Amino acid sequence: MERVPPSGVAGGFIADLTRSRAELLTENALLRQQLIVASRAIKRPTFRVHERGLLVLLASVNRQWRRALLLVRPETVLRWHREGFRLFWRRRSRSSGPRKPRVAPHVVALIHRMACDNRLWGADRIRGELLKLGIRVAKRTVQRYTRVARPTGPRGGQSWRTFIVDVNAKRVVHVGVTRAPTQAWTAQQLRNATPFGQGPQLIIRDRDDKFGAQFDRVAEGAGARLLRTAIQAPLMNAVCERFLGSVRRECLDHTLILSQEHLGRVLGEYSLSLLQHGSASPRDRAADSSSLRASPSLVRRLVTAVPVLGGLHHEYRAAA
Repeated sequence: MERVPPSGVAGGFIADLTRSRAELLTENALLRQQLIVASRAIKRPTFRVHERGLLVLLASVNRQWRRALLLVRPETVLRWHREGFRLFWRRRSRSSGPRKPRVAPHVVALIHRMACDNRLWGADRIRGELLKLGIRVAKRTVQRYTRVARPTGPRGGQSWRTFIVDVNAKRVVHVGVTRAPTQAWTAQQLRNATPFGQGPQLIIRDRDDKFGAQFDRVAEGAGARLLRTAIQAPLMNAVCERFLGSVRRECLDHTLILSQEHLGRVLGEYSLSLLQHGSASPRDRAADSSSLRASPSLVRRLVTAVPVLGGLHHEYRAAA
């Protein structure tokens, strides 16, 4: 709404005669408060909290309060009014007595234990492990208790490796390691992953030179249709790209590789742990464990930790 331009002295005097005394007093109070703020010896004076509340109060009893604003816009006063309204009801909605903790102490202790034992796990991974145990907590709850259990640390990079990933099941089908991948080597890896000519319906591959005519012939022999990703379109193979990032962040960046055979064993154990213990997302785990509830007996049950990759990761199981 545009501000009404001020009229002359005579016109203003005649207009004031038609107004009530209460309106004149509130308008003078509005102008006086703005004059107090403007008289401060600073470059850009600002309204303090109590001064904002006073302006909102005076504007609520004066119908022509917009004409008395000189330092702020009417929209600013309306915003102050909304903020005060929210603050008032937020205070009214607070509980008077001490609030009972929503998360059981045993669950908090288990979150701390997972966060300390597995430095590479984020809130989503810890929440997924809790869902496997039938304990349902929010992601923000896990984040809050994880910050208390451990400080944030630096993340570290790494060799040639090839994975064949089942997109539908989100599992690793085959792992191969070599120092210099060639077309013949990649074709042989596909033969090992599709024994007896039994392959998937569709194979997604990028346009790297190591995937050549030999690889395409092996795929056709397994009854699979090849789909090449578009140029500069990593999202066409998003599952594999995400898995490769997880391998680097969760395994290779934190393991000292001694040889090609050692790298193969490490990647094999990492892939086997994902296959045995599940690599689904927390959303998938929530759907699988929708019938479970974090009962007190389950929460208090002893939870054992099985180390993976020499203790780099752990698998948690509820004792019988």
